[in-house]
Amino acid sequence: MRFAITALAVAGLGLASVATASAADLPVKAPMMSRTEFSAPTWTGFYLGANVGYGWANADNAVLGSTRADGVIGGGQVGYNWQMGSLVLGVEGDFQGSSESHTDTVLGVGSLEQSVPWFGTLRGRIGYAFGPAMLYFTGGGAWENVKASLSAAGVSASDNATRSTWTIGGGAEWMFAPKWSAKVEYLYLDNTDTSLTLAGTTYSGHVNNNIVRVGLNYHF
Repeated sequence: MRFAITALAVAGLGLASVATASAADLPVKAPMMSRTEFSAPTWTGFYLGANVGYGWANADNAVLGSTRADGVIGGGQVGYNWQMGSLVLGVEGDFQGSSESHTDTVLGVGSLEQSVPWFGTLRGRIGYAFGPAMLYFTGGGAWENVKASLSAAGVSASDNATRSTWTIGGGAEWMFAPKWSAKVEYLYLDNTDTSLTLAGTTYSGHVNNNIVRVGLNYHF
């Protein structure tokens, strides 16, 4: 009887040793990665970036009536955000170079080119953040340069003016990597009083500008 009990004990110890060795040979499951700060980023802080897009400006003037100038726009922006829960408040300024232009024939003997060489804005932003994404509205002041060049019978004349105006728009921004975000944005600029002088005659008009652009920001 004692022999049987002893044999069973030895066998049990042997099985336990085999089981322990087998368990040691099994691959260890990697621990689950904890959620990092990037999974719930903060928008608070300064940022700097660049953008490119397309613009179309509609102009009404005493010479040609209604015309449309369109082209590529591009530039840079700088801003600061404050995040309070899901609410994000901010301020952003940008400066844009523009190829928006349109050329018309005048009286069959000359041409008039109208263009928007550059513009800049200074705007407030209010957004709603959910995870790495944010939707926002924006609005504020803008400064827009409008130019006209007349050429006829070998004579040319040009004038440009920079006017302050207002702007409003909105967009969406996505924090796709730590410190980096991408955005898509629409802006509307309205300049109700633009006067240019060509060949001694002053012409007044109304210019509104529509901007669609994508941008990339680096957050400090």
